[in-house]
Amino acid sequence: MSEHRRKPPQPQGGGRAAARRAAQQQSSGRRAAPSRGSSRASASAAASGVPEPEPPYQGRAAARRAAQRGGRRRAPEAAAAGGAGRGGRRSGGGAGGDGRPPKKRFIDYPRAGKDGARRWVPSWRLVLGSCLGFIALVLGLSGIALAYVDVPDAQKLAKVQKNVYYWSDNKPMVVAGGGELNRQIVPISQIPKSMQNAVISAENASFETDSGVDPMGIARAVVKMAMGGETQSGSTITQQYVKNTYLNQEQTLKRKITELFISIKVGASEPKPKILAGYLNTAYYGRGAYGIQAASRAYYNKDSEDLTTSQSAFLSSLLNGPNLYDPFVTTESKNANYKRAKARWSWTLDREVQVGRLSKAARAKITDDDFPMPRPPKKAMDLRGQKGYLVDLANNYITANTEISDAELKQGGYAIHTTFDRKKMGELTKAVENVSKKALKPEQRAVDKYVQFGGASVEPKTGKIVAIYGGKDATEHYTNNADYTGVQVGSTFKPFVLAAAMDKGVRDPDNPAVRTPVSPSSMYNGNNKVRLLNYDGTVWHDRDGKEWHQANDGNEDKGRVSLRTAMQYSVNTPYIQLGMDVGTDVVKQEAIAAGLRDDNSMARTTPTFSLGTSAPSAIRLAGAYATFAASGEQTDPYSVESVSKDGTNLYKHPTKTKTAFDPNVANNVTDVLKNVVEKGTGTAAKLPDGREAAGKTGTTDDNKSAWFAGYTKQLATTIGMWRVNDQAKSQRFLKMYGVGGEEKIHGASFPSQIWRDYMMQAMQGEPMEAFPPPQPIGKVVYGESASPKPTPTKTEEKPTEEPSEEPSESPSESSPSPSASDTCSPWDLGCKDSGGQDGGPTGGPGDPGGETSPPATEPPGGDDGGFFGGPDGFKN
Repeated sequence: MSEHRRKPPQPQGGGRAAARRAAQQQSSGRRAAPSRGSSRASASAAASGVPEPEPPYQGRAAARRAAQRGGRRRAPEAAAAGGAGRGGRRSGGGAGGDGRPPKKRFIDYPRAGKDGARRWVPSWRLVLGSCLGFIALVLGLSGIALAYVDVPDAQKLAKVQKNVYYWSDNKPMVVAGGGELNRQIVPISQIPKSMQNAVISAENASFETDSGVDPMGIARAVVKMAMGGETQSGSTITQQYVKNTYLNQEQTLKRKITELFISIKVGASEPKPKILAGYLNTAYYGRGAYGIQAASRAYYNKDSEDLTTSQSAFLSSLLNGPNLYDPFVTTESKNANYKRAKARWSWTLDREVQVGRLSKAARAKITDDDFPMPRPPKKAMDLRGQKGYLVDLANNYITANTEISDAELKQGGYAIHTTFDRKKMGELTKAVENVSKKALKPEQRAVDKYVQFGGASVEPKTGKIVAIYGGKDATEHYTNNADYTGVQVGSTFKPFVLAAAMDKGVRDPDNPAVRTPVSPSSMYNGNNKVRLLNYDGTVWHDRDGKEWHQANDGNEDKGRVSLRTAMQYSVNTPYIQLGMDVGTDVVKQEAIAAGLRDDNSMARTTPTFSLGTSAPSAIRLAGAYATFAASGEQTDPYSVESVSKDGTNLYKHPTKTKTAFDPNVANNVTDVLKNVVEKGTGTAAKLPDGREAAGKTGTTDDNKSAWFAGYTKQLATTIGMWRVNDQAKSQRFLKMYGVGGEEKIHGASFPSQIWRDYMMQAMQGEPMEAFPPPQPIGKVVYGESASPKPTPTKTEEKPTEEPSEEPSESPSESSPSPSASDTCSPWDLGCKDSGGQDGGPTGGPGDPGGETSPPATEPPGGDDGGFFGGPDGFKN
């Protein structure tokens, strides 16, 4: 062989790079594998002995493709073209054309190097990796969800509560207000440990340590239910609290997932006691009760803080389904609920022992015979009957006298302790119903339709409203008849005129600045249609220049009478003239001092103002009479003792008493009104056993209303009666002639009878307290035409239009005209004995009574009296 080897042919266009590669190939003894396309040419060249030219270099990509093709199948051409040693490397394991091993896939699936079905069976590495990847993905997404999910605001419905109103003896009266749900939220301190332990043991034993979600608890619940064991809730207490407070009750996957995330956040951010209290205050226990306090009342008639361990165990079972565990709910069989409830109760107690929340000794003391049977379901404490009126009265008082707004009151949650006496409320209601049922026959007499009664009873010393009668039913008749109605009170207003005359005095005709306090023995002309005079003796004229001649009931002439006798028989002419002598503006101020309100209920001070054209409520009238009973000490009537919420006291009624009149004035008024009950128009109200009572009848013009207002030393009560169609679009007061079969209704008839029936019961057991004896007061004065020497003259002039002090006022707007009736009421014993009656003017009142020959003079009554002060924002 020649020393000079022949150089291999240079590739076309190879350049220096090609030369270097060629030199490297020669030095390494390697030769590129021929391509598939050149296999035939290689074979031909080998046969002819001519060397095969090197293929041009095609780059790394071509080399990789060649290696991949070689990895899928063995290249026979490479074995033929390569040497034995080199060919062995290229032919093994699918190496590429450049001799490199094939690149492995990240996920070997389907599996390489496996044939048939084995290629589709994943390796353990693939299974483990997939599981770990899925867990990592779930954790990552959960972390993102937790970061973006916020705890929403509590639903308004979850915060809405009922207000609880209590009687004066602290017994629950009614649950009302605050939406439709019966719920009263209480703090955790008012939920006994026994209830907390029972619920945690039965519902979520890991509550105090879990994160708000208990996967193992959910799994246990599923397994137990599948095996038919004792039911356990899969949700934690936190989840149930979240569902009740923040979410709705729909059963969807989205709500459940949202519940899980919010529960984790709530469990991490809110203290466990708050979560537990929230759950127990929002859960439903059956019988319309939401929350543990309402449930305690519904099943055991006690506050939640007074529950026993046994009772708590039973109530906790109701959270699992009230209709399944209330023994009084009838299901598939008679005693099925009782048996279920007893079994669940027993299991709960055992469960408490098991989780360490109840000692074995305490459990042993509770036997099967100690099952705490709840009381039977009772009618919901609703607003029917008188309760609706009581709630309205209390609500009005709260919004008028506290910082609690009407909107806040409607949100509920308040404990409202009232002054209402449960026993007296029942007695007043019964007295009204007994008289109305016996006397009124609307199916027989059309005039008996639309008759209304109203009443109120107030303690003189305290101002507490102990009872009212607001109407037949608060759910049918919506106006509270004990509150303002616009009904005139008639002659029950006359005591304020007498009090003003004794307290302020009548004006001197020559010098109005000089006043003379009068005695009840002062004499006035009691004849019918006496000419009305000004205080200075001049004739009073209305805007048209006409005189006013006041009528008495039945157009009776009473001659010269004392103010005591005029009150006894309710004679109008002396008191309308007395009001002129004192001044109707002064009378108004004295009535306000007594406790009446200076508002729309107070009439204009025309002459007939003294005869009762004002329309105070039954409550206000009773409160004003209570001032007389209290010897001139005035206390505003009130209906609410205290208001609290969530254990915090928000209001306590302050005691406010003021002196309205000198006791001498009030006691003389009482003495005169006592005479009315014992000998005058109010004898139908006389109480048995010698118990002292004082009062006054009142009847208005055209027989449109009748009243009796009276009092003992301990209690003042007013009863009113009128007719109005409360369902009519345009309401107006109707005449009562013929009501109850009576020709005319007087204050001495049905109102006096109701007053007596009620007061007899209300005063049972009370000590027999006498009124303070009156002391002499004032001077005996003689009104115009009633001087001691001249004989009173009777005018024959006919009554003119209603008087008016204002020139532009229509004379028929505020004054009364004479009544047409001259008959006595069967209840008016004084009238029946003597045959006389008193009459009221148009728009004003008159009362039955009278004597044919009242004495010309009268022994002076006692003199000790008092009036009462004005109101302080009480609504009625």
